[in-house]
Amino acid sequence: MPNESVKIPQATAKRLPLYYRFLKNLHASGKQRVSSAELSEAVKVDSATIRRDFSYFGALGKKGYGYNVNYLLGFFRKTLDQDEVTKVALIGVGNLGTAFLNYNFLKNNNTKIEVAFDVSDKVGTKIGKVPVYHMDDLEQLIEENDIQVVILTVPASVAQTITDRINKGKVKGILNFTPARLSVPSHIRVHHIDLAVELQSLVYFLKHYPSKDQ
Repeated sequence: MPNESVKIPQATAKRLPLYYRFLKNLHASGKQRVSSAELSEAVKVDSATIRRDFSYFGALGKKGYGYNVNYLLGFFRKTLDQDEVTKVALIGVGNLGTAFLNYNFLKNNNTKIEVAFDVSDKVGTKIGKVPVYHMDDLEQLIEENDIQVVILTVPASVAQTITDRINKGKVKGILNFTPARLSVPSHIRVHHIDLAVELQSLVYFLKHYPSKDQ
C-alpha cells in the first residue's frame, strides 16, 4: 500500500482499478513498456492526470522511458490488495441482481459473490453457482461467510431496513443500486449508483456539452 502518511485523493483511488485492468491486458499481450500517452489513450484519462496519479506513489517510471509494465502490474496488484479475496453478498435477486450473479466479477480474481438473499421462489436455488438464501438468514450467513461488502439491488422502500440489519456485522462497504440514500455508521462506506440519475446526467451532457465530433 502507499505510504500511510500520504493521503491519496478519492478521484485518484477510483482510477486505480482502471489502470490495473489495462496493465493486465498489456501484460497478457507481452508488452514490456508503456508511456503515459498510451495509457491516456486506452483509459481515456489525460496523460497529465495519469502522471499526477502515479506521482502519489513515488517514482514509478522514468522520463523518456515510460513505465515498466511488469513493475506497474505488481505494484498495483499489491496496492489494490489483489491477492486478498473480498467476499461479497448480494441482496435482492431481481433482474439486476440475477445479472450480477451470472457475471460474478469473473475478471476480478479478488472479488467474489459468495451468497445471495431474496424472498422469492429463487430461494433454495443457485444462480451462476451462487446459492440464494432467504432474508431470514441474512445476519447469520453474512457472519458465517465473513462477508465484507454487500450489493443492494432491492426496492428502495426496504433498502434502509435491510441496511440496519447488517450494520452490526463485519460489513465494511455497501454498493447501493437503489435510489435510497442510506444512513450508516461511520465504519461502513456506501457508494451510491443510481442508474436513472446517471442516464439523466448523460442526456443533459449530450444536449448541453456536445462532443467535438458532433
